Amino acid sequence: MTGQNVLHTFKRYRTLQTHRVTALPIVILMPHSACNCRCVMCDIWKDNKNLKQLTEADITGLLASLKSLGTTQVLMSGGEALLNTNFFTLCRILKDAGISVVLLTTGLSIKNNAGDILKYVSEVIVSIDGDEPLHDAIRNVPNAFKKLKEGVEYIKKLNPAYRITGRTVIHRLNYRNWANIIAEAKKMGLNQVSFLPADVSSHAFNRQQAWAEPKQNEILVSEKELPELCEVISYLFEEFDKEFHNGFIAESKEKIQDIYHYYAAFYGLNEFPFKKCNAPWVSTVVEADGTVRPCFFLEPMGNIRDSSLQVILNSPDAIAFRKSLNTSTHPTCLKCVCSLNLSPLTRLS
Repeated sequence: MTGQNVLHTFKRYRTLQTHRVTALPIVILMPHSACNCRCVMCDIWKDNKNLKQLTEADITGLLASLKSLGTTQVLMSGGEALLNTNFFTLCRILKDAGISVVLLTTGLSIKNNAGDILKYVSEVIVSIDGDEPLHDAIRNVPNAFKKLKEGVEYIKKLNPAYRITGRTVIHRLNYRNWANIIAEAKKMGLNQVSFLPADVSSHAFNRQQAWAEPKQNEILVSEKELPELCEVISYLFEEFDKEFHNGFIAESKEKIQDIYHYYAAFYGLNEFPFKKCNAPWVSTVVEADGTVRPCFFLEPMGNIRDSSLQVILNSPDAIAFRKSLNTSTHPTCLKCVCSLNLSPLTRLS
């Protein structure tokens, strides 16, 4: 381990101990507020007309903080990041600063942008919601699956070693299709696939108000469907045992079982699964209008257009928030579907 790595590791330990952020390995940016899908489990697309996006000046302005905090990886999320016409300029600025870029995308336009993706983006994570008919239905976009598949296959043709993984939100509309999702992910050449339950209770994903019961029930696995969900999971364990062992399925069997426990908790059948999370201490989210959050689901702390990221993260209010935050009891954290627990020793590629 180099002296620089030792210092960064020490700073990450100190951040966890003191709640003052002196090391920030991961930053999530939302370059564009709009999306090119109309997913049933997300409201981002409903605000497409009110366009917000990060600019070259925003990213250039972030560099001093990112360098000072030792940021090594930026995740480009959204909305659909590729809708930002200056997206690859933003990526180039980060890459030139020695920061790797990971793109989270719907996959609709990755074929058209394959050359620049291979040049500026170190890894792509695509959304996959089902086999072709179901994926298109959930995305509410004709030929969404076909475009996704063609894009993945095209990039793999250009560079077979390039890493593309899939992420699936499991919910009422697709849990019966789960085995097909794994099969299709393998068939199109993804390196890995990951699963998480649907967030139905927070203000994330452009929900001005948390979903009320009628909308929740469209996505939430119902109590009477829980035995079937359990059967589906048992089938996955048997049918895809090799994929669990070789890492093609990112989660352990215990984590997959927790998707059942998550939905069962809404009916008081068990507690929400315990999640050890240190996201507010090791990462931050910068939205398309510059708003800074500790994570996708927690309240804003400031805006990079008003102050530097480092100043925002270490304001008295932000430090007090982290000091008081108990992720095992906070009501939002209890129902979180997307926790992050990064050891100070973990090295990001």
